[in-house]
Amino acid sequence: MSAHVAPGGTPVPDGTYDAVIVGGGHNGLVAAAYLARAGCSVLVLERLEHTGGAAVSTRPFTGVDARLSRYSYLVSLLPHKIVQDLGLDVRLRTRAISSYTPVERSGRPTGLLVGGGEERTRHSFARLTGSDREYESWRRFYGMTGRVARRVFPTLTEPLPTRGELRRRVDDEEAWRILFEEPIGVAVEERFADDLVRGVVLTDALIGTFADAHDPSLAQNRCFLYHVIGGGTGAWDVPVGGMGALTDALGDAARAAGARIVTGHEVLRVATDGRHAEVVHRGRDGREGTVGARHVLVNASPQALAALTGQEPPEPAEGAQLKVNMLLKRLPRLRDTSVDPREAFAGTFHIAEGYRQLAAAHAEAAAGRPPAAPPCEIYCHSLTDPTILGPGLAERGCQTLTLFGLHTPARLFTDHNDAVREELLKSTLAQLDAHLAEPLADCLATDAEGRPCIEAKTPLDLERDLGLPGGHIFHRALSWPYAQDGTGRWGVETRHANVLLCGAGAVRGGGVSGVPGHNAAMAVLEGPRRPGG
Repeated sequence: MSAHVAPGGTPVPDGTYDAVIVGGGHNGLVAAAYLARAGCSVLVLERLEHTGGAAVSTRPFTGVDARLSRYSYLVSLLPHKIVQDLGLDVRLRTRAISSYTPVERSGRPTGLLVGGGEERTRHSFARLTGSDREYESWRRFYGMTGRVARRVFPTLTEPLPTRGELRRRVDDEEAWRILFEEPIGVAVEERFADDLVRGVVLTDALIGTFADAHDPSLAQNRCFLYHVIGGGTGAWDVPVGGMGALTDALGDAARAAGARIVTGHEVLRVATDGRHAEVVHRGRDGREGTVGARHVLVNASPQALAALTGQEPPEPAEGAQLKVNMLLKRLPRLRDTSVDPREAFAGTFHIAEGYRQLAAAHAEAAAGRPPAAPPCEIYCHSLTDPTILGPGLAERGCQTLTLFGLHTPARLFTDHNDAVREELLKSTLAQLDAHLAEPLADCLATDAEGRPCIEAKTPLDLERDLGLPGGHIFHRALSWPYAQDGTGRWGVETRHANVLLCGAGAVRGGGVSGVPGHNAAMAVLEGPRRPGG
């Protein structure tokens, strides 16, 4: 193959490849590694100057050696099968504490700590609610989701089951009704009495999903399902070295297998007759080039796929989260002195996420107003994995904080993104401060120019920075993990036989899983056109 070389740019070899992958996010890298290991010629074209997409580690604060997982930050849905198949050098650490949720009851600061052993969790429930009833309900409910997880999770890297096949695999009619047929709010209200406990359960249904507990679309149920089935346990683990370590390992695996990865080249068009495709790309210098492909795998959104192939776009997507990254000089002290901040912040720290608070925040945002008490969840990566901090920061006791705000749909930011971002950040931190014994602002580190180490990203910022449609972290509403009309055998198929969707918008996409990348590679490898065919 000869090479088209942009002056000062990266060479893109001309010719025809078995697979051209549009986008070097983690799913594209998974597909590249599988296909290259199978003997396919593979070219990955990435618009940005780096691979990884939203699963990257960066140093966002000037002159500060802290490598933060800037966008995606925890791992649950990555199958061990993918790690094993690709020989990935990836380490994941379990968080000792699952969650802590502060609250004031009868004028007294208290909270709910989940983790640290069964007896400790039981005691925390009893201390908050006055009995063991809620804890026993909690055990039964998550016992049920655990059984579903063990049966559903292995299917994610298999051809799509039908709805009936998955129902038989679940083999629990009550669980099927709770998770797949009626709004999750029904089960939450039937099984739990305490408002705070109800809210903690519901939050898994609202991550990146703007919905009410009783939304008839069941978008909240689909979100909940993917948040409780990961690894067959529902655990959310910390990637050692940050999220970038995972995508670096994927890139290394793809290159080692023979895939060529080229950054700084945006794909403009894909033309196909169903058997052969032409992929037009543009380098940093503005020059265009064309490569041929037997298969094209689009590691981008359904909207991007439609634009590349000249099709009608799908219905618009809308993200609904505020992502905040921080570096602290120290962890703040809590008003609830029964809990060590190093434990409270090691798991998921829920703020303003009582059941009624979540409903009120959704109603306000649906009416076009930023929530007065924005719900959010926070976690400290560096408590579980201090390797992301440079030696000086670690020695001084610095810690990272990641904050993920809920019920902040893109529509709230459309007219005044900067102003609303600042307003929401201020009100979100005020909700946190209400449970701290000192203002968070007093704990923030400063960068080399004396500025506080804090940055906030709205859905519009994510759309600008990463190309996420409407800032939607899953590219669109999550799908059920079973076949429906038009989903195809693997859930990655499109109207073009040799063009596949391998991004988060594929069926069973969303989260840092690699599942769409794996499934797109399997669709290519079991198809009629083999490498060199």
